[in-house]
Amino acid sequence: MVAPRRVIALPTDAGQRQRLLEISRSRTEPTSRVERARIILAYLEDASAYAVARTIGVTHQTVTRCLERAAELGVIEALDDRPRAGRDPVITAEAKTWLVALACRKAKELGYPHELWTTRLLAAHARRHGPPAGHPSLAKLAQGTVCKILAEQDVKPHKVRYYLEKRDPEFEPKMAEILCVYRQVAMLRAQAANGDSQSPESSDVGSLAIISYDEKPGIQAIGTTAPDRPPLPGTSPTVMRDHEYKRHGTLTLMAGIDLLTGNVHAVVKERHRSREFIEFLKLLDTAYPADTAIEVILDNHSAHVSKETAAWLAVQPVGRFTFTFTPKHGSWLNIIEGFFSKLARSVLRHIRVSSKHELKERLMAFINDINHQPIVHTWHYKIGDAA
Repeated sequence: MVAPRRVIALPTDAGQRQRLLEISRSRTEPTSRVERARIILAYLEDASAYAVARTIGVTHQTVTRCLERAAELGVIEALDDRPRAGRDPVITAEAKTWLVALACRKAKELGYPHELWTTRLLAAHARRHGPPAGHPSLAKLAQGTVCKILAEQDVKPHKVRYYLEKRDPEFEPKMAEILCVYRQVAMLRAQAANGDSQSPESSDVGSLAIISYDEKPGIQAIGTTAPDRPPLPGTSPTVMRDHEYKRHGTLTLMAGIDLLTGNVHAVVKERHRSREFIEFLKLLDTAYPADTAIEVILDNHSAHVSKETAAWLAVQPVGRFTFTFTPKHGSWLNIIEGFFSKLARSVLRHIRVSSKHELKERLMAFINDINHQPIVHTWHYKIGDAA
C-alpha cells in the first residue's frame, strides 16, 4: 500500500511571494538563499517534495528540510542559515585592543619608511612584535583578520581624510566681517532690482565697487609632443593623446570679480609679487571713476600687506581702496574661489598649448567671454547671521 503524500502547509501572502520571486531571480543574493527561494516557490505551485527535488536538481531530503524550516520559521526567515556555534575565538580581546592601538599610530613612528600603515605591513608587524608584547594569539595573524578587526572598530589607518584647522584666533569676527560685506552686496543688488533710486542707501550704489580678488598661481603651460587624434565613431570614442608632454613654464592669473555687476578684472603674469599686485590695483583704478570707493576682499598673501603695496596705497586718495582680509585658512570665504574652480574644470582641464603666450591668450579669452554676459556671484552660507 502506497503511503499518502505528506503535505507541509506554508502560509504565505502576496508580499511574501513577490519577495521570494525577487530573491529567486537575484544575481547578488547568496546562492543558498536563491536555491531555498526557488524550492519554496516550486512547492507552492506543486505540493510534491519529489517533484520539486527533480525540478530544482537537489535531493528529496534537502527539499524536506527547507520546507520544515519554512513551516516553523516562515518562508522568508527560512532562507537564512541557522546560526552555528563555531570555534572559540583564537585572538583575545586584549590582543585586538593592542592591534587597534597600534593601527592608530603612524608606521613611520615605529621606524618604517611608510607614512601610513597598509594592512599587510600591519599584520607583519603584529606577527613579529605581538607575541613578545604578551599576545601570542597574534603569532599567525593574517591580513584578512586585520581587516576584520579594524572594521569592527571602524578604523582605517590606510586612508587620509582632510580637515581645515582654524588657526586664526579671530576667525569668527573676521568671517562675520566678510559676511557683512556679502550682505551689503545683497542689499544693494536688491535695491537696484526694485528701482529704489530715491533711498539714501541706493544713492551710493554707483560710488561703490566691491571686488572679490585672489591669485591662481602655477598654471602650467603644457604642450603635446604629437598631434591629438579626434574621436572616430566606431573606432575611438575619445580624443587620443600621446602620453608624453612638454613643459613651457607656469603663469599666474590675478583676478577680481565685481560682486555688484559680475564683471571680471584680470591680468596674467609670470609671478605674483607686490609689483604685480600693484599692477592689478592700477587696473582697478582705471576701470572705475575717481569718486568710486573700491573695496577689495582678499587673503593674507605677503604681497597684499608688503611695504611696497602700503607705499602705493598711501599716495592714493583717501577712501579710494579698502581691504577686507579673509581669516587665515579661510580663503574659502572668498567668492572668487568658486570662479577659479569653474576655470579649472572648464578651461584648464586637459589644456595643451604651444607656449606661455598662447596660454595667456586663452585665459584672457575666457575672461572676455565671461564679461560678455557677466554672472553675478552670490553667497548664502551663514549670510543670514551677518548683522
